[in-house]
Amino acid sequence: MEADTLELESFLPYRLYRLADAVSREFSRVYKDRHGLTRPEWRTLAGLGQHGTMTATALGEQSAMHKTKVSRAVAELERRRWLTRKPDEKDRRVEHLTLTNAGLAAYREMVPLAKAFERDLLGRLSAEERMAIVSGVAALEGALSAP
Repeated sequence: MEADTLELESFLPYRLYRLADAVSREFSRVYKDRHGLTRPEWRTLAGLGQHGTMTATALGEQSAMHKTKVSRAVAELERRRWLTRKPDEKDRRVEHLTLTNAGLAAYREMVPLAKAFERDLLGRLSAEERMAIVSGVAALEGALSAP
């Protein structure tokens, strides 16, 4: 192979992207079949379920989603009556988002399904491979978040 050619199939960033996308697509069947949610809607539901009240900006940062995707997901979950918006008392441009009882019920129903998916996914690997993937991902996350 020439030095000025990039073989995408062996380029780690491309491989990680493809892997993340494949896992995300496979997991999406769980929440899509159950509730008809899109990926952004699932991530919004999961973020609010985990953290409670959040702003759209905080949701975007936590889930690595663009603000337009967050906005659409929030609008859809609000349409389903799964979340409410409350304007900030000091800054009317900011809204605090909270799951309703119906949204919380959907989240609580999805938690064991998400955990089972992760267990099944990791169960496809040997114990050594599981340890390697978990520690390797943590090492990369640490290396990328270092100043």
